[in-house]
Amino acid sequence: MVASDAFTAGVAFAASLLSIPILGVGVWLATQPADSCAPLLQWPLVALGVSLLLSSAAAVAATLRRATSLLLCCLVATLALLLALAGLAAFVFAVTADGAPARPAPGRAFAEYRVEDSSGWLRRRVEGRRRWGRIKECLSGSTSTCADMNRTYNSAQEFFDSRITPLQVSCCKPPTQCGYTFVSPTVWINPTSASSHIDCFLWSNDQAVLCYSCAACKAGLIATLRKEWRRADVVLVVSLLALFVAYAMTCCAFRRAKTQELLQRFNLADV
Repeated sequence: MVASDAFTAGVAFAASLLSIPILGVGVWLATQPADSCAPLLQWPLVALGVSLLLSSAAAVAATLRRATSLLLCCLVATLALLLALAGLAAFVFAVTADGAPARPAPGRAFAEYRVEDSSGWLRRRVEGRRRWGRIKECLSGSTSTCADMNRTYNSAQEFFDSRITPLQVSCCKPPTQCGYTFVSPTVWINPTSASSHIDCFLWSNDQAVLCYSCAACKAGLIATLRKEWRRADVVLVVSLLALFVAYAMTCCAFRRAKTQELLQRFNLADV
């Protein structure tokens, strides 16, 4: 194997390793309660990660076998995948940049969320009776988000001083403005004169109901998705920059190898 082929194969192999974080962040999102119940981003990431991994592996094999046509196809496919990944990263950034911050709750260490402050695109993806019905059923039946609070916090003050997650704030307890009295993190006493806010009437101590039908729960889900997608986007951008560098190096090595091959042919033809 000539040195240029070894270099090209090495860079292509490095590119295959760089695609693993993209696949990994997709798998990580799939394990999170919010993303598993509202599967919007993880499967495109998994598909792109697997495709980049296969394309880079095929480029390594093509280089080792000196299959120029196959390597060229791999480079074209990889470029298309990188452009798709760049578009996805830009989209995630735009979606997560939209939306207002949480509102402080009086006398609480945590903040609360309102659906009207949420990102427009994400809000449209979770609102709607049928969509939210599926998400609500998933949150209440397949996650331990609310049950975990009962095992963690034993007193009202301990609970009020905690920094619980957006999902727990929004889906597992009534909004603070309702004026409910704490019994346990998921059991509250109805006040004699409750707020007129619709979420105050939707709350139930039934552990299968809680505030899963509340608008606040939708806001908490959106806030969770926004937070997790921002983390994922950091991985995407870093991986994307590294992959573009590896791709450029592979293209340069491929071009150099083809130039040397042509020069050798001309030299042999002149002999």
